[in-house]
Amino acid sequence: MPRPSRRTALNASATAAALCLVLAGCAGPGASPSESEGGAVTDKNPFGVAANTKVDIVVFDGGYGTEYAKYAAGLVEKQIGDGVTVQITPSNNLSQSLQPRFVGGTPPDSFTNDGADAIPITSIQDQLEDLGEFWDTKNYDGVKVSDAVFPGVKEVGEYDDAYLNANYVMTLFSLWYSQSLFEENGWKPPTTWSEMGDLCTEAKAKDKYLFTFGKEAAVYYQWLVLDSAIKQGGIDVIDDISNLEPGAWSNAAVKDVLGEMEGLIDDGCFVPGGAGTQFTQAQAQWSNDQDALFYYSGSWIESEMKEATADGFEMTAWPAPLLDAGDAALPFEAVQAGPAIPWAVPKAAASTAGGKEFLRALFSKEAASKFSELTLAPTVVKDTVPADGFGSSALASTMGVMEGAGDDLFSWVSNSYSGYYGIQDAPYWVSFLGGDITAQELIDAEEKLSAAAAADTSKPKKEYDYGK
Repeated sequence: MPRPSRRTALNASATAAALCLVLAGCAGPGASPSESEGGAVTDKNPFGVAANTKVDIVVFDGGYGTEYAKYAAGLVEKQIGDGVTVQITPSNNLSQSLQPRFVGGTPPDSFTNDGADAIPITSIQDQLEDLGEFWDTKNYDGVKVSDAVFPGVKEVGEYDDAYLNANYVMTLFSLWYSQSLFEENGWKPPTTWSEMGDLCTEAKAKDKYLFTFGKEAAVYYQWLVLDSAIKQGGIDVIDDISNLEPGAWSNAAVKDVLGEMEGLIDDGCFVPGGAGTQFTQAQAQWSNDQDALFYYSGSWIESEMKEATADGFEMTAWPAPLLDAGDAALPFEAVQAGPAIPWAVPKAAASTAGGKEFLRALFSKEAASKFSELTLAPTVVKDTVPADGFGSSALASTMGVMEGAGDDLFSWVSNSYSGYYGIQDAPYWVSFLGGDITAQELIDAEEKLSAAAAADTSKPKKEYDYGK
């Protein structure tokens, strides 16, 4: 199996990996691209989609839904005409629904590879089209697609010198709070962990907590810890952890941030009972009940909690705190943000031209703006969100925080080592946040899991370098 490049984005479970290794073995690598479809290649139809083609699109039906894909489908039908139609099929179990199609040589023309049941890219790498041609083509606005998106987006989908994924959503990972609640109480969001502790004291005086967590999403607080440690100690912190270096979890910045969080846990700054609480219920404790001041998550949080958010909540993004601004490697304004929700075009698709044409529509300003309007989340397409964030304080603040970071954006969750190696560390984070194990015991557990992954020869080792 070819070794994926350092930018490989892998978010699949071990079960899905095993399933799709079977898939790859049955289908065989290097499936031939579909024959020419006979459509005339023009500026309006650069991929040559043939008349009367029925373009087959499978979309992960998760937090962002599928309405945005249906909208882009309409743009394709209007742009190409000639009886071309686009069928959008939602899926919650991509591996299960697409396995027989790949094996049978009838994959969709394009699909989103997302969710807990996503297909590990290495298992179908040789069965996907190189999207280099797509990136070099002009979108519906007359702009080359690679120029229409934020810097680095194209490269995230690169595997062994081929562009196999086109990631669509720009995801910000940050603290989230209610600006209206803070203004009502005269609170200021903290920039350091010391200030975070002071705010916990003030929150408890109002019968509130600092944080809440749910058992399925305890790992969100791993993101907070590591994002803060990266800002304090530099990008080498996450490079060493991801490259399974012995002792990487004992890095001073990681230990110190975990120590700060342990102090908050011991001081009763977390809503009790998180280990037995479903994660959306925990999130509702924050967004609807306002029992907790902060929640750490990706920028999908507003869309996910839209039915369980208090009126006037004013959901707002805020960067992870520092230990000490005086010797931090990155400024407080630095945040983790990067492209996610990868789209791909199978080589054996009935209409690879149709799949690429759908992506061309999707990466237009009109489709990207509609996505943000529908989901209240930004895409990778530049200049598509108005200043008021379509009336969303969360979306407006997401754009403001990313712009405020300038060149100090970094990204690692979408290219996580734990997803690639199948490291199951979530139970330890549940125990830590619940106060059942210490920070040192958590570090020891992570070190053992990393050592086991390093010793496992069943999967080729990746070399991570998030600083490039």
